[in-house]
Amino acid sequence: MIPRWLLCSPLLLLPFATPGLAATERSCAQELGQKPAQALANTCRALSPATHPPCNAANSCALMQDEIARSCALFGDAEATKQPGCGPLPSSAEAAAAVVQRYYRALDARDYGAAWQLWGDDGQPGNSYERFRQGYANTRDVRVTLGQPGPVEGAAGSLYVSVPVTVKARLEDGTRQTFTGSYQVRRVNDVDGAAAEQRRWHLASARLRLQR
Repeated sequence: MIPRWLLCSPLLLLPFATPGLAATERSCAQELGQKPAQALANTCRALSPATHPPCNAANSCALMQDEIARSCALFGDAEATKQPGCGPLPSSAEAAAAVVQRYYRALDARDYGAAWQLWGDDGQPGNSYERFRQGYANTRDVRVTLGQPGPVEGAAGSLYVSVPVTVKARLEDGTRQTFTGSYQVRRVNDVDGAAAEQRRWHLASARLRLQR
């Protein structure tokens, strides 16, 4: 019996793909068109401190958006407000909600590597990358609608934001699924010794219910 609530990655109710079935990643140019994708890539390059940033219209939009968010977080709230291309304050609940938005954008583009990294450097806790990827491989497209994120709350040296979601997915066989629930997004508080990467928002857990 499928449990009423899922304390796990979303859409794990979707049928697993046949081993060896490959899905083609969709580039940002394919998603937005060449001109807006190139504009996003230019913003990404202007902000990123990386030697070889993933700022290329041939990559997924979600990957470039995440590099922009990472770069803006390195500036910190005060400096990020001065940088063209930075969105909500890096420490804000809105920035936490944007992680969930990017997650589904990456999944819809079939950029599973970018989606996996949004759970943190080691990916989704308790799962392997291969199992994670296969769990979405029969999904034709997926969209998320975000509700109003909750306030930033602190506990045990970390900050948390709850983000309500409605997820609509379509499988390769045409089956449509709707999930409702919420994500818990987490970052380390601004404590002495916390690395910049630890102060970035990442997915911590998902609590989703399949609508029938």
